[in-house]
Amino acid sequence: MTMAGALDGLRVIDLSRVVAGPLCTRMLADHGATVVKVEPPAGDELRTYGPPFGEGTSGYFDGINRGKRHICLDLSRAAGRDVLRRLLDDADVVVENFKAGTMERWGLGYESSLVRDHPGLVYCRITGFGTDGPLGGAPGYDALLQAFSGLMTLSGGPDDPPVRIGVPVVDLTAATLAFSGILLALHERTASGRGQMVDIALLDAALSLLHPHAQNWLAHGAAPKRLGDAHAQAAPYQTFQTRTGPVLLAANNDRQFAALAARLGRPDLADDPRFASNGDRVAHRAELAEILSGLVAGADRASLADDLIRAGVPAAPVNTLPEALAEAQVLHRGLVTGAGRHRELGVSIALSRTPGRAHTPPGPRGTDTAAVLGELGYSAARTAELLRDGTAYQRTACEEGRTAQ
Repeated sequence: MTMAGALDGLRVIDLSRVVAGPLCTRMLADHGATVVKVEPPAGDELRTYGPPFGEGTSGYFDGINRGKRHICLDLSRAAGRDVLRRLLDDADVVVENFKAGTMERWGLGYESSLVRDHPGLVYCRITGFGTDGPLGGAPGYDALLQAFSGLMTLSGGPDDPPVRIGVPVVDLTAATLAFSGILLALHERTASGRGQMVDIALLDAALSLLHPHAQNWLAHGAAPKRLGDAHAQAAPYQTFQTRTGPVLLAANNDRQFAALAARLGRPDLADDPRFASNGDRVAHRAELAEILSGLVAGADRASLADDLIRAGVPAAPVNTLPEALAEAQVLHRGLVTGAGRHRELGVSIALSRTPGRAHTPPGPRGTDTAAVLGELGYSAARTAELLRDGTAYQRTACEEGRTAQ
């Protein structure tokens, strides 16, 4: 029997597209919320971000839109907005990332309309830079915010050009902040009975990732220096090349360093005044790295990492993505689920009594449109009319399959 999720009974309307909003609502769905994703008739553009594609949509889209019901509405039409109003009547949460002012223009602004008509609604708005201030309403994408926030200047070696982090880290962080903000607002609602705005900006998410560099600069005027994969405040905390590939060593306290030195056959290093404390090791990072490089050069990376971990020394092989997804501990934690073309990442928040679960993969555009309209009280004739005139849209799996071919 399937256990209830922690958010069973919660009704969420997902008006968002691309990454941050849909990932937030997928996290809610993973823990039992009923999520209705509302796409325009052309669909969320993330469906087209590929290859790879599977059954008409991209892997990028599939990974953050599982467990939802999918409907298509043209919200630029009054009839489409009427459907949305009916959806909002029973909703606990709405998530949107439209261009600033869009909901207001449609007569559905939070402050101007929804807070009055739906006082218990938790309304999550996700924007690039916020809606006011010098850049209020400006478009924001993950890479833009990596550049604007300074994140791109923090990775790489001293002479490397700024580089974008290889995953949409700002979008992913914004999604997590939105998820957290929604849960905070729902918790407060249990006491007040009132919903509130959850205002998430990609700018805020990007700045939240700057620790400790921002604090070092704000409090001490210490500008960050790029050190490749080394850590500015801890040593040894970087990768070293073994006979079979790189391994990362993170023996950054004195006990761990002593255990590392002993395991590598050089216990004397722990007593060397150059390496006696973390501060000493940071000051002599280059000398220490040269010594350790020689000690591990002939080792097998997997065996070395396993041996060090058993000795209490934090270490890990530098895996490729396929290697990481095949790791025994990853599989043990249920972090890869499904089979065949429907394999995907699992649920990353583990609860003991109400564990989340990876639900069904997303369907074609508008796959649930007719069913949801019926549940809202629309007759079969009126539903057919809305589908015929383009206010609503439903695409069949067969049509999606032909598109994929």
